[in-house]
Amino acid sequence: MNETPPQRPSPPFNARLFHFWLRLSRPMTLGMRGVVYDQKAHAVLLVRHTYVKGWHFPGGGVEPGESTEAALARELIEEGNIELIERPVLKSLHFNRIASNRDHVAVYLITRYRQTHPHVPDREIAEARFFPLDGLPEGTTGGTRRRIAEIFENAPVSDEW
Repeated sequence: MNETPPQRPSPPFNARLFHFWLRLSRPMTLGMRGVVYDQKAHAVLLVRHTYVKGWHFPGGGVEPGESTEAALARELIEEGNIELIERPVLKSLHFNRIASNRDHVAVYLITRYRQTHPHVPDREIAEARFFPLDGLPEGTTGGTRRRIAEIFENAPVSDEW
């Protein structure tokens, strides 16, 4: 027998109006990046976009109504043909003033995954490859290098991207 999930009561009109005003007056953006780590090769997956320079962790923006983990799972499939086997681990949250004065990025570590097939270049992702941590490609962004140092070298975690 299928049960209908309980419906949340609608907030009072004043609360809805207040949240609408907040959304207009203080819009924030939220993104996420996935550190897909191959433990045997001591390597991470990096992507090179067609529209921005450098090598980055796969990831992107969180859509309205979407959780960061759901967005991460979607982006990993789109950018690297990576399917999660286990829930990712939230490692840090960073203010990304480079993108805007309202952007934040959640960083997840993924160690249990399956790559269905290598990424084929498309309009968004020119390349997606695993690189050893001691052999990152030229052009790996500063933010990417800092997250690697924080996760794998116990560097202090910055609240800035």
